[in-house]
Amino acid sequence: MTPSPIRVMVVDDDAHARDLHARFVAELPGFTVAARTGSGTAAIELSQRGDIDLILLDLRLPDVSGIEVMHRIRTVAVHSPDIIVISSSRDQITVRQALAGRVAGYLVKPFSQEVFAERLTAYRAGRTAPDPLERGLDLAQGEIDSLLQTGRIPIAVAPTGPVPALPKGISPVTLARVREALDPVVPSSAAEVASRCSLSRASTRRYLDHLVGRGEIALSHRYGARGRPEVLYRLTPSPV
Repeated sequence: MTPSPIRVMVVDDDAHARDLHARFVAELPGFTVAARTGSGTAAIELSQRGDIDLILLDLRLPDVSGIEVMHRIRTVAVHSPDIIVISSSRDQITVRQALAGRVAGYLVKPFSQEVFAERLTAYRAGRTAPDPLERGLDLAQGEIDSLLQTGRIPIAVAPTGPVPALPKGISPVTLARVREALDPVVPSSAAEVASRCSLSRASTRRYLDHLVGRGEIALSHRYGARGRPEVLYRLTPSPV
């Protein structure tokens, strides 16, 4: 039986961006546009209808900030949809606030339709993956680590600090490999990191973008004689 499409609400105060992202969704197999709005208040109201699976949420809204929208939805909605942030905001405070809201992803504007499709396809794959808690089987170490990362198993000991939830499609084991492949002094290209981790470039960029969004990676560029500059990545010092 063909699974039902994932019903998406697009929230962006820019009408052009709203229409563009809705078109991207409509052209992606397995997804359908269920609603679109440029208002944070309307987004909160629409999220309570119970027919929204995923919200693509801009953070810069005219009435209520996207962060506040996220918290209100988590508080009042009986059926709490997943949220992928789509924003031009890259400062660490905003990104950390968004991650604290247990978002399923954080996509920085501007981006191509290819990147958009890649992120939503990864989200869909994670969403439809078998739930180890429902299999009735013993859990492997990697599954336990993943569940702890996403906060689905309560930790009995007192935590030393908040553990940010990982977006769907991001494996904690692979994330650790990518992080270990980076250096705090010598920057590396995505191709170099992919080679060290034995990953595809597309997967490597997804993990690198996640670490950039969390403020763990600094970006620089290497300019050649011709063509576009190459993006380089290096670890940033952990915040005190």
